[in-house]
Amino acid sequence: MPLDPQARAYMDEVMKLGFAAPRTVTPDEWRAQAPIRAAHFNIQPPPIAKTEDRAVPSPEACPDEGRGDIPIRVFTPDAPGPLPILVHYHGGGWVIGSVEASDNLCRAMANATPCIVVSVEYRLAPETRFPGGLEDCYAATKWVAEHGEELGGDPSRLAVGGESAGGNLAAAVALLARERGGPKIAFQVLIYPVTDANFETDSYTEMAEGYGLTRDTMQYFWDLYLADPAHAADPLASVLRADVAGLPPALVVTAEFDPLRSEGEAYAEKLKAAGVPVEHVAYPGQIHGFFNVGTMMEAGDKAVATAARSLAAALAPQAASATSR
Repeated sequence: MPLDPQARAYMDEVMKLGFAAPRTVTPDEWRAQAPIRAAHFNIQPPPIAKTEDRAVPSPEACPDEGRGDIPIRVFTPDAPGPLPILVHYHGGGWVIGSVEASDNLCRAMANATPCIVVSVEYRLAPETRFPGGLEDCYAATKWVAEHGEELGGDPSRLAVGGESAGGNLAAAVALLARERGGPKIAFQVLIYPVTDANFETDSYTEMAEGYGLTRDTMQYFWDLYLADPAHAADPLASVLRADVAGLPPALVVTAEFDPLRSEGEAYAEKLKAAGVPVEHVAYPGQIHGFFNVGTMMEAGDKAVATAARSLAAALAPQAASATSR
């Protein structure tokens, strides 16, 4: 299918902003582009019943100088509880992105499911390299499982999810939960996830440049994320190399014109081969990032609604009870 016209229009608008290439600016300068982009597109946040900024204790598993608690933002829709809970990890290549930047998406998922969404402000690379940010995500998820009732949620119906690097972190948190004996996760929402530090896949070759996210940018993200190139083989970084038996059911979303398409497809297939229930939804004509650009792409709005339906079905009381047995 040809590139979606709305996707092309979005990329053209981003190009007009004239942002510098990632390798030519510092991570802080790169991060400062996010509010400029948001202001340019003037995306209005959907209303939601309640948001609350809180903090959870930092993990002890990965000590780091000057660490404070982990900030989280809790999104609660206007729906009878106790509600299922989605712990969300934002995208941005482990280097950029924030709870603030993913606010619109979290509101939309909370309203559409409905569920409580807990968005995690994990530490970013290169200031904190692998596995520091992942340990933050795991610690926050463990806290939510232990304190979800305080938020009006049902911790027995707990999911993890994210886009791109956030999808990588969600998959890795599910692996850690299995290895460490908890918390019990009922579902994974993996939106065009990063799953492998392999830049020779079909989609990396076909979409190396010209579709927003580039192969060079992803290589740069990985360089900043990993303290040692040997960590690329670690299954908690390249989750495609993990033993995935016994993981919770998953939704995997991929986009046709995304450099990460092949590794997302491969992860969905690996989960299926291991007997993990998987729903893989491929979006023709779409680019990386289409899922979380608000109302600028009709396909993105539809994809969020579809993901919310899958999440709601997976976290229905009967479904979550069956998964936990």
